[in-house]
Amino acid sequence: MSWLNRVIVTALPAVPKPIVRKISSRYIAGDTLDDAVRVIRDLEKQNVCATVDVLGEHIYRREEALNAVDNYIAALDRIEKEKLDSNISIKLTQLGLELDFDFCLNNVRKVVDAARGHNNFVRIDMEDSSCTTRTIDIYRRLRQDFDNVGLVLQAYLRRTMRDLEELLDSGIKLNIRLCKGIYDEPRTIAYKDPVIINNNYVALLTRMLENGVYVGIATHDEKLVWHALQLIEKLKLPKDAYEYQMLLGVDEELRRIIVEDGHKLRVYVPYGRHWYAYSLRRLKENPKIAGYIVKNLVS
Repeated sequence: MSWLNRVIVTALPAVPKPIVRKISSRYIAGDTLDDAVRVIRDLEKQNVCATVDVLGEHIYRREEALNAVDNYIAALDRIEKEKLDSNISIKLTQLGLELDFDFCLNNVRKVVDAARGHNNFVRIDMEDSSCTTRTIDIYRRLRQDFDNVGLVLQAYLRRTMRDLEELLDSGIKLNIRLCKGIYDEPRTIAYKDPVIINNNYVALLTRMLENGVYVGIATHDEKLVWHALQLIEKLKLPKDAYEYQMLLGVDEELRRIIVEDGHKLRVYVPYGRHWYAYSLRRLKENPKIAGYIVKNLVS
């Protein structure tokens, strides 16, 4: 069935958007902040917390970036008002990274400052390899003034262990989400073998946990969940030294297993009108979802 799932995903750009929307609905809370709040409330009933992503990336107009700043500040205000157990995740290309570095830095600073005012936290998502160096640079600059901001590192990039070592040497108290990575990168930049990617993930996670980094262990791969549990037990880490993180709508059974075992788990809750590009990327990452939903639609 896996080959058929891949065929479905490859054909998605030719599929009418309403069909793609149906397929991707389990990944996305909806179009509005109200939709995201509804999903977060449901997650809280399952003893799960959240991080909110206002969908949108690679913008090329300053007014769009400024509008994204307003949307994130509105999300932070709503989280505070409704006492939701959620922080936010941002993408720098949505906040003007491809327009001007300093413009983007100033926009991110506004969002992080607003989050600090609400005693909340901002996660800077990592995008494709063209953004990696600038994203890490912005994170390091922000950490000079703020302690409520974290970064994402990707295990499939060949450079990531070096980036981690440089961050550890900087003396910054790190808060890192570690994920495999989903962008289509050339072999010169990224590992292609799933076994190597997993091994690098474990090596990075080990280095982080041994050095007191607070890690968002972001994976749906039960092999990596198992390795993380072995490390946690070996290092005798308290439950507040890490958390697991998963995407909305992916392997909810594994999510329940992790939570019932007493571990903190945070779900990535995206919302907004820019759902199409996000849907295609996520479905390419996990073709099984497309096949499962198409099967249900046909039946």
